[in-house]
Amino acid sequence: MTFRTAAFGALAWPVGPLRRRIERWFLTRRPPADTLELTQRNVYIVPTAAGLMLVVTLGLLLVASINYQLNLGYLLTFLLAGSVAVGMHVGHATLRGLALHLMPPEPAFAGAAAVFRVVLHNARRSTRFGIGLAVRHSGQWSWSDVPPQGSAVVEIAFKPAERGLHAVPTLTAETRFPLGAFRVWSVWQPASPVMVYPAPELNPPALPPGEALAGPNSSSMNRVQSAGEYDGVRAYRLGDPMKLIVWKRAAQAQAAGSDHLVSRDTQQAQQQELWLDAQNAGLPDAEARLSRLCAWVLMADRLGVDYGLRLAGKSLGPSQGELHKRQCLELLALC
Repeated sequence: MTFRTAAFGALAWPVGPLRRRIERWFLTRRPPADTLELTQRNVYIVPTAAGLMLVVTLGLLLVASINYQLNLGYLLTFLLAGSVAVGMHVGHATLRGLALHLMPPEPAFAGAAAVFRVVLHNARRSTRFGIGLAVRHSGQWSWSDVPPQGSAVVEIAFKPAERGLHAVPTLTAETRFPLGAFRVWSVWQPASPVMVYPAPELNPPALPPGEALAGPNSSSMNRVQSAGEYDGVRAYRLGDPMKLIVWKRAAQAQAAGSDHLVSRDTQQAQQQELWLDAQNAGLPDAEARLSRLCAWVLMADRLGVDYGLRLAGKSLGPSQGELHKRQCLELLALC
């Protein structure tokens, strides 16, 4: 048993490097692009293990039919051989002519799955069955049928290992329709990058205290307060006047299934502004500080308060909203 295993490993050892060299050659033949049309030039076909066994079976049937002069054996052998030939043509035509388009990737957090959406366009008048897409060498396939003269969306999951701006991994399109005897496949390298934010800390501490305003900013904020306009918000306290409740935030919380309320802060919030500073994170490790800052950004965004970010000599002034949150997370990702 040991000898057989060692011999098989010695025979299989060159397959891995050879396969990688062939795939690199495939990828160098065309530049990265977010749209790929599968044609005769970029669709490949190889027999599967079941297909090889079928070929061996056909050989045995042919030899037996010749030795024993079995007319029905000839009929069965050539019938099966014809079915295999037709299946090879149908399988190659199932993938050939299909158009693939990668939708803009959504940002993801490190350690969590990033989902890519690929639209499959079928221009012909028949359904394409059993189309699979996966990140190359991942083994996690997403399968779909594409309707005639229609489209189908396939979602592919990929787990980025670290933060930063990464290229979308190489994708593989495959089908084994109709007999499973042949693997028809193509390799695709999209051009779009995907932004990976730092993984937020699971149990972060409370937001740091605000910094006191000084100079002209302080006087302008006092004038705003005297006019009855309030920018700062805090958690709702029993007895707060109804006019101080942020009803827009209440409606958003109710839509999300929560009864969390926030009120406008008429005192301390107007004299301070919230800055998320890497020096105040209180952690020695750089990646741990980024994770805490990421959690603070998400926490401040949920509360709807104005917040700024200071990191590595760069700063983003206090603001709020989806655009500001994305800018802060991108600064954390690319630091």
